Amino acid sequence: MAVSMLSTFIKPMHPEGRRFVAIAAAVTAALFFLWPPLGWLGLGLTVWVYYFFRDPVRITPQGDGLVISPADGVVSLLEAAMPPPELELGAEPLTRISIFMSVFNCHVNRLPVAGRVVAVAYRPGKFLNASLDKASADNERNGVSVEMADGRRIGVVQIAGLVARRILCFVAPGQELAAGERFGLIRFGSRLDVYLPTGVVPLVAIGQNMVAGETVLADLAGPQIARPGTRR
Repeated sequence: MAVSMLSTFIKPMHPEGRRFVAIAAAVTAALFFLWPPLGWLGLGLTVWVYYFFRDPVRITPQGDGLVISPADGVVSLLEAAMPPPELELGAEPLTRISIFMSVFNCHVNRLPVAGRVVAVAYRPGKFLNASLDKASADNERNGVSVEMADGRRIGVVQIAGLVARRILCFVAPGQELAAGERFGLIRFGSRLDVYLPTGVVPLVAIGQNMVAGETVLADLAGPQIARPGTRR
């Protein structure tokens, strides 16, 4: 029981966060030396930095056609939109699911479907509030296009936000990956867009909380029936 409770609060940390935690810990030690009350503030900051870079184990649902959330956060937009041209997903609008991540969400990004990475494209840009619709077109972004076994493609785009100044992508074209595998990370606060194939209807609603690697966004093989959400 004690081990179970401990694992609830203490999560593994992504390697990307080690130097940031080390820097925060060094600053905290100096603050304690200068004036202990400041040291306690530094300790709180160090804990937050560790928490930001947490990388918990996720259980990814298995099944042909399932599209899994690539990010923790809240569905902020659900609409038809033109996909980024660099991902070569076609010249027609596709259903876009936008997931906004606050600085308190886990920021490790996971692949929404199994398949082969066919494109990875970075584009510099602005750092507008990631919850804005125009952030998809104007902000710094990194897109990944994945081709599934049936030939259809899914696009997932990492978008920098107001305080996010660094997009990391760990995959390259040609790699074969499973749904739920880690493919990137953004620091600190941002958004991910998922572009569904033509005719696929989302199974989520605006305002719904997402869990990366676990929440099902859509079912490519199931009946395409819209399921609007109701706030209660």
